[in-house]
Amino acid sequence: MTTAPVHVVGGGLAGSEAAWQIAQAGVPVVLHEMRPVRGTDAHQTDRLAELVCSNSFRADDWAGNAVGLLHAEMRKLGSVIMAAGDAHQVPAGGALAVDREGFAEAVTQRLEGHPLVTIAREEVAGLPPADWDSVIVATGPLTSPALADAILELTGEGQLSFFDAIAPIVTFESIDMTVAWRQSRYDKEGPGGDAAAYINCPMDKAQYDAFIDALLAGPKSEFKDWEHVPYFDGCLPIEVMAERGRETLRHGPMKPVGLTNEHDPQTKPWAVVQLRQDNALGTLWNMVGFQTKLKHGAQTEIFRTIPGLEKAVFARLGGLHRNTFLNSPRLLDRQLRLKAQPRLRFAGQVTGVEGYVESAAVGLLAGRLAAAERLGRPIEAPPATTALGALVNHITGGHLEGGAGSFQPMNINYGLLPPLEAPKKDAEGKRLPNKERGRAKKRLMGERALADLDAWAAGAPALQAAE
Repeated sequence: MTTAPVHVVGGGLAGSEAAWQIAQAGVPVVLHEMRPVRGTDAHQTDRLAELVCSNSFRADDWAGNAVGLLHAEMRKLGSVIMAAGDAHQVPAGGALAVDREGFAEAVTQRLEGHPLVTIAREEVAGLPPADWDSVIVATGPLTSPALADAILELTGEGQLSFFDAIAPIVTFESIDMTVAWRQSRYDKEGPGGDAAAYINCPMDKAQYDAFIDALLAGPKSEFKDWEHVPYFDGCLPIEVMAERGRETLRHGPMKPVGLTNEHDPQTKPWAVVQLRQDNALGTLWNMVGFQTKLKHGAQTEIFRTIPGLEKAVFARLGGLHRNTFLNSPRLLDRQLRLKAQPRLRFAGQVTGVEGYVESAAVGLLAGRLAAAERLGRPIEAPPATTALGALVNHITGGHLEGGAGSFQPMNINYGLLPPLEAPKKDAEGKRLPNKERGRAKKRLMGERALADLDAWAAGAPALQAAE
C-alpha cells in the first residue's frame, strides 16, 4: 500500500526539519517552498533553511544553558538542522555559530537527496487544498498575506498577531523579595481570588528620575526597512512614553497608587514597577507595560537599577518587531494541530517561539507527530521536563491568559521547565557555595531532561515505515 504524503508549507528551519523527520520515519513528504518563484524582503537566496539574521544558534552547553539543552535533545532525535550546524561550525567561543552559506547548502542537499522528499517550488496561496489531509504550516514570521488572511478567516478576528510588543520576563528566584512585595492595587482580587497577584518594586524620586534619564539616553534598535511595525497607544515602548513627558510613566504603568510597601509602610513610593505572573509554574514574571526598543545590553543594565531587580535573570528581553504568530494556546492542541481544522499542524515561529533553534525544534516535533499519525501509531509530545516538551507546553497551555495580546513568543529558558531545588552539597557531600548551587541546579535539570527524553523516545512507537 502506498502511503499518502504529508505536505509541509515553508522551507525555513522549521519546515526543513519537519520534512526531514517525516522522511526519516519512512513517510513521503512534499516540501513546498515559494522561493525563488516568489521572494521575500528578508531572504537573499533560494536555499532551504537560509539564516536571515544572525548566524548563531547561541550557547551549546547542555549542562548550563537552556538552549544548549535543546541542542542536545535535538541531536538525540536526529535533527538535520543540528547536524548541518555541527558540520559547518565557525569559531564562536561557547556558542554554536555556523557558516551560513555552507549550512543552508548542506540542509538543501540533504533534503534534495532524500528519496522520500519532493521539493515543490511554488507558493501555497491561501489555505492548503482540502485533499491534503495532513499539512504542516511552517511559514515563519513572514507568512504570505494570502495565507495569513486565510488563517484569520478560519480562526476568527484577532487570533493572528502581526507584530510583537514584548515586555521583558524575569525569573522569580532572581527577584529580591526583601525589597519587592506582593500585592494587587487596592488589594483587588483577580479572577482566581488572589489579592496579591503582582510583585511590586518601589522607586523613590531620585531613582525614578535616574531611570527616566537612562531610558531617554539608552541606545534603541531600529526597525528594518521591511518590518513596517506600527505603534499603538496600548503597546507604546516605555522610552516613547518617557519622551512624551517625565511624569508619563509615573501616571501610566509605573503609577504607585493603591499600594503599600510592606517593608516600609510609612513611606509612599514615588513610582512602582509591577511584575505579573507569566506561566502556570509561577517561575516567570513579566514586567507590566515594559515593551521596549532598547538594545538588549541597555535593557539589562537599565532594568537592573530597579530596586528588587538588581540581580534579575531575564528569561526574555523586550522588543517590538514585525512578526506573524498564532494565539496558540487557544488555537492549537498538544499535537500542534489547529483545533478548527485538525488536518493542519503548525510549526516554527508562527506557533509563538523565538529563535532559530526553537523554530527548528517545533518543526522536529511537528514532523514526528505528523509521521506517527500517518503511520497509525500516534505519540504524545515529550514531557514538560524536557526542553522540547517545555516549548510545546508554553505554546499550548503553560501561558497564563492575561487579556488580549497576552500570549507572546519566547525563547527556551529554564523558567519554562518544572523547577528543581538547588542542591546544597556536591556528590562528595561537601557544602556548595551559593554561586555553585545555581550551576548544579541547571546540570540536574539537564540530566533530568535528557533522561526523560530517552524514556519518551524508547516508549513511543518506532517511527518507521510499515512493512
